[in-house]
Amino acid sequence: MSITWFSDESKDIYVTITRMHITINKAGLQFFDSAYQVMLGYDKAKNVIIIKPLSKDDVTRGDIPEHAMYNISISSTYARITNKAFITKVIEIFNLNLDDKGSKYKARWRVNSGVLEVELKGVE
Repeated sequence: MSITWFSDESKDIYVTITRMHITINKAGLQFFDSAYQVMLGYDKAKNVIIIKPLSKDDVTRGDIPEHAMYNISISSTYARITNKAFITKVIEIFNLNLDDKGSKYKARWRVNSGVLEVELKGVE
């Protein structure tokens, strides 16, 4: 008997941005499972926002300014960051037009730098 076991292919990572929240889908959740807080940034030239998970050790080490770290809520199916000031800045810089449901963007995990890059072009 020759059995071929089914293996669900890896799912794409999507991030939904509303005027109040940044929500990372279940496929991206694995990179934030042990995140205590996050750092938020953007690269205008690459048209991406960047989310860096921080462990409790990162946060308590003292070398990252407190005002540069933001809370993240983790559930079993998604992670959510609420930071209206950052989202307002991103909307302004990238000229995003978000409706009430928000917009979904493809994201990818950058292994070398340990960050999630959210591609703001090509809205899904």
